[in-house]
Parts: sequence; structure tokens; C-alpha cells
Amino acid sequence: MKTLIIAEKPDMGRNIASAIEPKAMNKRSYLEGESYIITWAIGHLIELAEPDQYDDKYKKWSIDHLPIIPEQFKLIPNPRTYDQLKVIAELAKKCNLLVNACDAGREGQHIFSLIQRHLGLHHPVKRLWISDLTSETIRRGFETLKDGSEYENLTRAARSRSEADWLIGMNGSRAFTTKHNVLLSVGRVQTPVLALIYDRQKQIEAFSSLKFYELEGQFTQGDTQFKGMWQGDRMTDKDKADALAAKVKGKPARIASYEVKETKEYPFKLYDLTLLQREANGKFGFSAKKTLDTAQALYEKHKVISYPRTNSNYVTEQNIPEMHKALTALQGTAYQELVQGANRNLVHKNNKFICNPAKVEDHHAILPTNKRASGLNPDEQKLYDLIVRRFLSHFYPAAEYKVHTVLTEVEQEMFKTTVKELLHLGWKVIYADQKKEKSKSSKGKDKEEEEDEEVEVNEPFSIQPQEGVTCSDAIVKEKDTQPPKAFTEGTLLKAMESAGKQIEDEELRDAMKDSGLGTPATRAATIERLKKVGYVDMQGKKIVITQKGRMAVELIRGAGIELLTSPEMTGQWERRLNEISRGTASDEQFMHNVKKFATLIVDKVRRQARASRSAFEGEAPAAASKSKRSAAGSGTSSGSRTKKEAGSTEGAAAKKPAARSKAAVDAQPGGPPAMIAACPREGCGGSLFMGRKGYGCSHYKEGCKFVIWKDSFGRSLTEGQIQALVQKGKTTKLKLTLPDGQAAEGRIILKDPSTGELGVDL
Repeated sequence: MKTLIIAEKPDMGRNIASAIEPKAMNKRSYLEGESYIITWAIGHLIELAEPDQYDDKYKKWSIDHLPIIPEQFKLIPNPRTYDQLKVIAELAKKCNLLVNACDAGREGQHIFSLIQRHLGLHHPVKRLWISDLTSETIRRGFETLKDGSEYENLTRAARSRSEADWLIGMNGSRAFTTKHNVLLSVGRVQTPVLALIYDRQKQIEAFSSLKFYELEGQFTQGDTQFKGMWQGDRMTDKDKADALAAKVKGKPARIASYEVKETKEYPFKLYDLTLLQREANGKFGFSAKKTLDTAQALYEKHKVISYPRTNSNYVTEQNIPEMHKALTALQGTAYQELVQGANRNLVHKNNKFICNPAKVEDHHAILPTNKRASGLNPDEQKLYDLIVRRFLSHFYPAAEYKVHTVLTEVEQEMFKTTVKELLHLGWKVIYADQKKEKSKSSKGKDKEEEEDEEVEVNEPFSIQPQEGVTCSDAIVKEKDTQPPKAFTEGTLLKAMESAGKQIEDEELRDAMKDSGLGTPATRAATIERLKKVGYVDMQGKKIVITQKGRMAVELIRGAGIELLTSPEMTGQWERRLNEISRGTASDEQFMHNVKKFATLIVDKVRRQARASRSAFEGEAPAAASKSKRSAAGSGTSSGSRTKKEAGSTEGAAAKKPAARSKAAVDAQPGGPPAMIAACPREGCGGSLFMGRKGYGCSHYKEGCKFVIWKDSFGRSLTEGQIQALVQKGKTTKLKLTLPDGQAAEGRIILKDPSTGELGVDL
């Protein structure tokens, strides 16, 4: 009998066939040769069943029916790919051995396992585990097939991930949706990522800019001119800064100290998927999903890069010869000149910047293969170029610098100068035709200050420490403190990788990889999910939380389920899944804890007060979903495949009682998370909530006319500023635009507590 090979997708199946059964006959949904039959899964053919498959009562969404915790999870075929599942079932009858050739990772393992379980396949199983799809690698992979049992722990981890997402997503989404009568999506990974965005937005809104002044001294010694920054406490008084400038300008100075140190900068790490996504977002504006899809095409369709869904920046000893072959393959291409300058001796097994087997688990870093690229579209070419240049940089020596640190004293005031003199370009020649690559400091120092103090030069620089110096000029620079930056997809991926911790040190960040939010393969889908369910919008590259997204976080935290929004805690869950895959943790204990947590979510939501509809800016429940995938099941973490639940969500919402009148809803204001402050109008007793254009009172139907318009005096007022106006009668000092268009600094004040009329105190 023959061996049945099950690949994850058709392209991969055809690549395998061309390598090991080149004369196989194409039967449309499979290829058959003398020894092998090769077919494919087309992604997930099997899904976890929806709640109504367990009991008809779950067709109607009700918090009284929660939590839903199946004794055994049911599997159902995906109706759109059912024909392919039948093909696999029939082919299996003709074979006595199965080869799992799905993607070499947790999800690929899960796809095969679901097919095996659902069809009741009891054949012996071998596992193909490869990192690129060149014919040579595929043939070598078949020569070294592993026994399927060696991957049983990975299967357990994949199953636990899937079932955990189902439990949290189904119970959380149904509980919050039925309680608040608005379609709210909750997920094991999605929700803490949303909380990261929410918390960053709150920091930005609470930020109050402070003007400060820096003093730059300009010094002359013979023919040498250099600049230095005044060393002292930050100055917020312009008069003091001007007085210091006047004090030192034109005065003789002396070199208080002069140090010269030679340093080396080594090439940046090879790419893992998250780093590739971050840099493609920063350089090209690619979304995380676009980078993943493009990388997958380079791997699967063009076969010019290795497996992209990796979390490693290193290779093993076995990959070193492959890297040398890939370098040879780049000869005669657009990279010919760079290949000629490469030093093969720099890439060897003892180079720990490249080769570190302890940091390679399922897959090594992303590398170009020895197949020449052709027929790439513009986006594929951009991404391929990033990967090739990063690869080539490791065949070049370190960049060498001489760092001059000068302390210049004038009139007992100290100025610091840092000059970085280039000695040897080294690997940076790879990027000489592009914009300057910024070195990534692992220090926690303010990067803006660092850039101001350090000047990079290509020509020789030197100071004579014993000779005199003149402060030829002194310039006062006016600056403003800057708020935290809104997340881009690139910076959000970085935060997800380290479970939200702001870790600059690369080694510490590497140590956090096991406890990040999601996996490299699923993070892009999580971000796309947040967009799809209406929790975030994109403003250029910036990710901005919507009012619906704000309310989702506030309601979850208001219900006392802080754990569900905790990036660090959810990151620990991901670590536990990784431990299950290594056989060092119990999947049963993990699932026991997830079931307890799903029950806790429902209990907490059941006791929560219903939020006002106006808190969601008047969103109707059914309209909250733009498509059938925008709800509960789709709201589970990024890896969840329970798509049908989303379709039933819209139906369930439509079957609920017709939406109550706005007055009735507003008469029942929700719990504290929905409300911002008590209405200051005397005797009102209402609460302020955020609407589309302003902050209004929940008792407006009873005649309260209090409203503060969001856009006032050139500011978009935040919740914190509204609370300050109501409780203290004024905001902190702000940059304002007066009605006549004049710019000014002052406080916004609440002129009339009965109407919300505002004024300005300059």
C-alpha cells in the first residue's frame, strides 16, 4: 500500500510532489505517484462545534445559560471545505502510513490532529519537519522523517490553546454582550492587547506638556569647532537660560576632561517574524498581516526564504553550510557587489551572534534559500530585500568607531560633547545606499537626548586638552516634553512580544518571548481582529482606540476581571502552553484553570450593572457587527477558528427584544466604568458620559442642559480634564487657541456649572 502525505495547503503539496514524486498524476484534489499520494488540508478542515451543537437552548443568547463548559469538545467539518475532507478520508483507506506534512509549528500540528481525530485515522504517523520548501530540503526531510509520537506534547499544547480560546471567547463574549445589549467581543489574547492600547491612550490623554530650555554652547579651538550641551537640571525658566547664555558667550573656556574610546557595532540580529513585521511596518507601512502574507508567499510560492513563522533570531550548526550556499546563490544577482565583499569566514558555528542552538526551538531565523528570486511583485521584493540585506550583513565585520567625550568648562558652567568618529564602515556598507540605520541602544536613556548629545562624523576629530578654547556662541533652544507615542502595528508587536513590558534590553526581551501575547504566527490576526470588531481604528500608522474599545476595557475592569485585561498574566498563559509543548507542564491542569476562569468571568458579569447605551455612542447591537465574523467566536484570541459563532451572534442579537428608547436606556445609567463624573448642576443627581461631540448629562430627558463640548479652545478634552473641570473648576495649564485664533497658554475653567459653559484663565 502507499503512503498518504497530508500537507497544509495545495502549494506545499505540489512542492513536495515535485521533489519526491515528480511523475505523480494530478487528480485535482491530490497527486498520486508510485509510492506516495499527496493531498492537502486547505487550512482548517475541522472546527470546534458552536454551543448550539451541544444544546438547542444555546441558540438564544442568555446569561442564564452561562458558563458553557463542554465535557468533551465536539468537532465539526468546515462546510466550505467538506469535499476536501471526504477526499482525505477516501485516500486514507488506500494507504497504510500517514505523513503529517502540515506547517512545522503548533497550528500545523493542530490542523493534522483535528483531521486525524475527526476521521478516526489510526494509521502509523510520521512527521515531516522542514524549514524551507526547496526540493533539496524536502528530500532531506523525507530521509529523516520523525515518528509522529515525538510531537504528542505539541499536539496537546495546540489543543489546549484552541479549547482555552473557545472557553474564554464564547463565555466572555456572550456574557458581556447579553448583559450590555451591545455586541462585545472578548478573547484570551485579544482583550489584553486591547488593554495595552487603552492604557497607552489614557497616558497620552493625561499628559500635560511642559516647556523647557536647553543651552547649546559652540566652541572653537584653532581650526576645530564643536558643540556641547549644558550639563545641569532641566531649565523651565527662559530668563535663566538666557542669562546662562549671556554669561558664557564669547568667554574663554578650558577642556575639563577628554576621553577617547574605540567601540564596535555588530550587525543587527537575523529576523524572526515579529522583528520582520516591526521593521516592515516602520519602513514600508506594511500591516503585520501584510508582512506575514507576503513572507508566506516568499516561502510557499517562490521558495526563496525559509519558514517565516519563527520566533528565533539564531541558527544551529546545521544551518551554517546552508547560509554559505545561499550566499553563493546570490552571485550574479542585484546583490553581486555585496556578495563579492562578503567574508565567508565570519559565519561559523562559534559566532554566537548568529549560531546559538539553545535559542532555536521549532525553527531557525528567517534566511534566504539557495533558490534565486524571480517574478516577485514590488511588495515581495521589498520584504525579500530586507531579509537578504540582514543576512548579508553577517558576512561583514563590525563597524568601528572612535568615540570622543569632551567636557568643556566656561565660567564654571559645564558643557558635554560626544563625537562618534567613523573608522571603518564594516557591515553598514550593506545599507550605504539607503537611509541611515539607527543603532538600537539597549540602555533606558531618553533617545531624543541621546541623539542631541551625540554627533557622528566621517572625518577625523581631535581636541588638544591642554590648549585653550573659546565659547564662540551660546544658543537657547526651546523644547516641549513629549507624550508617550500612540502604538503603531510595529510598536504594538514589540509590546505583545514582551507581554506589554517596556523592555529595552534585548537579552531580557528575548527571555520574555515565551511569555508574550500570542505567538509570532497569530499576532497579526489579533491586530486584524481588533480592527474588525470595531475596537480600534487606524490613523495613518497610528492605532487609535474607539469608544467601543474603551467601553469594552472599562466594563471588563469594572466587573472585577482585571486578569482578563492583564498582558503579563495572559503572557504567562502563553508560557504555560510552551511548557506543555515541551512536556514540562500539564495540559489538564492548564485547562482546569481556564475553566475556573471562564466561570469567574460569567459570575462577575452577572453581578455588573448594565451600561448606558449612550456610553457606546448609540451603537445598536446588531449593527455593531459589520460582518458575520465580527462577534463572539471571532472575538476569541487570534488563533481561534470558531467562525460560525460569529454568524449566530448577529442572529441572536436580532432575536433579542427591540432596543429600548434612548430615554429609557439613559434613565438606567450603567456602573462606574461608563460614567465620568457626577453632573455639577445643583440638584440634578445625574452623571456625565461621553457622547460623540461632548460630555453630557444622563438626565438630559428630565431637562438637564449641562454639556461640555469635546473640542474647546483648540483642545480635544479628555475624561481626566472633564473630571478636573467638574471637581476643581479648572484644568492644568494647557496650550490653547483663543476664539480669535490667537495661541495662548492657560487653564480652561468651568464658568457656569448649570450649563457647562467654559472660559479661559490666562
